[in-house]
Amino acid sequence: MITPRWLNTKSQPISVRDVIQFLLGVLNHKETFGNAYDIGGPDVLSYKEMLLQFAEVRKLKRWVIVVPVMTPRLSSYWLYFVTSTSYKLAVHLVNSMKIEVICSKNNLNELLNIQPITYENAIKDAFRRIEQNDIISSWKDSLVNGNFNSNLSAHIKVPVFGCFKDSRTKKVMSNEATLNNIWSIGGDRGWYYANGLWRIRGFMDKLAGGVGLRRGRTHASELSPGDALDFWRVLLADKNDKRLLLYAEMKLPGEAWLEFSIDDDGVLHQIATFRPKGLWGRLYWYSVMPLHSIIFGGMIKRIAA
Repeated sequence: MITPRWLNTKSQPISVRDVIQFLLGVLNHKETFGNAYDIGGPDVLSYKEMLLQFAEVRKLKRWVIVVPVMTPRLSSYWLYFVTSTSYKLAVHLVNSMKIEVICSKNNLNELLNIQPITYENAIKDAFRRIEQNDIISSWKDSLVNGNFNSNLSAHIKVPVFGCFKDSRTKKVMSNEATLNNIWSIGGDRGWYYANGLWRIRGFMDKLAGGVGLRRGRTHASELSPGDALDFWRVLLADKNDKRLLLYAEMKLPGEAWLEFSIDDDGVLHQIATFRPKGLWGRLYWYSVMPLHSIIFGGMIKRIAA
């Protein structure tokens, strides 16, 4: 990799586990009241060293060549396109990488008897949790990393007036199996039908400055309100009520919802709702209608199968 000079900036990475230990440790600990503490891991590393250590843990051979330029805008675009971060967050991350982040000396480790783990061990621990589907939450779930500017609850009631809908139904053989399919949608498993078209839509979203499909999902078979799911946000996930409601965070000339539910007669309902904004929104809906017929028709058949 040919990289800008901010890769030589040093920081003091700390594992999430250790951050939580410090936060819990200072609770009701009178000696820490009214004081400020920098917390960090035992390693002071440049971003280049962090990349190379990560590669070593993952058994990847990498060479990093640092050139004497800064290129924050180009770095932001690169970070945005090759990772699942939003462009806004990528810009802030790259701008912050110009500045060294090293802890000032303090006695908090001794006060709380906490010895943070090394950067290398933190990486290994993170991948162990990923392999065991033991990730409680992810930074990708943060609302800041999407297109939300308001409360999740404000979008749970799907609008009716001024909306276009693609509504489909299918009788299911097993409620439980169908619910498991619904709850496993997206991420590595894909969208059950025409995944190539979904990937193209995700790439187009990235080009337009959206989140794309790279966020995936936190857990392979569990969903909770607030989770990021590719370029959707989970608004409602209620297995008892047999209903999943998603809100689109992709770049659109309007707002979009995707809902799955199973009624008491064992019929799966799949409803895509789009509320356009102006003429462009209406043109967008009519232009993608042929694709919706293919994608949504195939998707409900596979989910119910």
